[in-house]
Amino acid sequence: MKRKALKAAFPYTIPIFTGFWFLGLAYGIYMNASGFSFLYPMIMSLLIFGGSLEFVAVEMLLSPFAPVQVFIMALLIQARHLFYGISMLDRFRGMGWKKFYLIFGMCDETFSINYTADIPDHVDKGWFMFFVTLLNQFYWVFAATIGGLIGSLLKFDTSGISFVMTAMFVVIFLEQWLKEKNHISSLIGLAASTVCLICFGPDSFMIPTMVTIIAILTLSKKKFEKMEV
Repeated sequence: MKRKALKAAFPYTIPIFTGFWFLGLAYGIYMNASGFSFLYPMIMSLLIFGGSLEFVAVEMLLSPFAPVQVFIMALLIQARHLFYGISMLDRFRGMGWKKFYLIFGMCDETFSINYTADIPDHVDKGWFMFFVTLLNQFYWVFAATIGGLIGSLLKFDTSGISFVMTAMFVVIFLEQWLKEKNHISSLIGLAASTVCLICFGPDSFMIPTMVTIIAILTLSKKKFEKMEV
């Protein structure tokens, strides 16, 4: 049963492996270039397992101690997982102990596979989702650890490796832009980011920006739903 589920799950995770290998490797190198040993990206990718949050966490670790700000930032960055979790409640019902790991390991890519995959009838759904989650996390942890290990061996200047985080967010934004029927939510994000950057400066604009975006989208939810209809 487990072997069948693993064989069925593995092909779905191959594209994730490709993306996670590059980003995880870059994250490990970035951590090393920032002065951290390979243990940091290995343990952080194992326990946090949130790509965007892990990149941001590098700056948090290098900044003055501010637990409240870090908590709010982490909550806002990963808040989308609340909605992922709600949509998966029925699918996780009756999974036993596997449910706890499925909840912990649910990232964007894993959610996408487990929610949309056409699981064969002869394959146990619980074990299928478990192995999708496990494989995806393994790809990320392995790549981040290797990046942290080889970072110190690189002879070229790695001071600009942090740009990979900016590139990642740009790609995410462009993918979302291409998927949208209208671009109002994206334009709201751009406008809010620009205004908050001007008002609060580059070091303090992130939290006000995310709060502003969430507030505007929440208050305008009904209008957006009518426009989509």
